[in-house]
Amino acid sequence: MELTLPGGHKISAPTEYRFFDLGDILTTLLPYIFVLAGIILFGYLIMGGFEFLTSAGNPEKIKTAQKKLVNAIIGFVIIFAAFWLVQILEEILGIGIFR
Repeated sequence: MELTLPGGHKISAPTEYRFFDLGDILTTLLPYIFVLAGIILFGYLIMGGFEFLTSAGNPEKIKTAQKKLVNAIIGFVIIFAAFWLVQILEEILGIGIFR
């Protein structure tokens, strides 16, 4: 792709960063989304564990910490299932989602 700037200067745009449709955008962003979800999950596990350790025997704080830990584990299962679903779809459809 070639662009003409004011003054007649021509530059060529890199073809590897052009997006043609929503699928190209999602294919580019999907690995980053999984990494971001993993980082958030790790932070949530750390927060729940810290709350559990600092609850000092308070039953309400223990319950909220347990809820955070359970939610983090459920989130892990969802992220894991989504990642493997994408992997399976890549194999079945023969497309490269992760470049």
